[in-house]
Amino acid sequence: MKNYESGFNLPGIIKSFKNSARGFQVLLKNEYNLYIQIGFGFLATVAGFIFNLSFDEWAIQTAVIGLVIFSELVNTAIEKTMDLVQPEYDERVRDIKDLASGSVLFMVLISIATGLFIYLPKIFILL
Repeated sequence: MKNYESGFNLPGIIKSFKNSARGFQVLLKNEYNLYIQIGFGFLATVAGFIFNLSFDEWAIQTAVIGLVIFSELVNTAIEKTMDLVQPEYDERVRDIKDLASGSVLFMVLISIATGLFIYLPKIFILL
């Protein structure tokens, strides 16, 4: 059996992508907030087509949607790591988990502000 763990090779790259896809499946299975975030991302994408976003607006919107999902991935990884390291209740672990969760909240608030910057002027034109 070949060792695909070192060096640049196609089987290793394929294995890495499979592991990453599995990680996203773990996120989908365990984090129901992700479904809400994906739903709002989908609505923002539909709104982008309706309001005919510029290239720059699409780029910003796509980046913000991606950052919200990224923050949820990192938050989940931190929470699972802390559960493994310290299964019993510990206020320090609670603080770490709350900080990680707070980063998701912060990114969601930034995404809402970004959406307002993009869409409010377009909505005001219609009124």
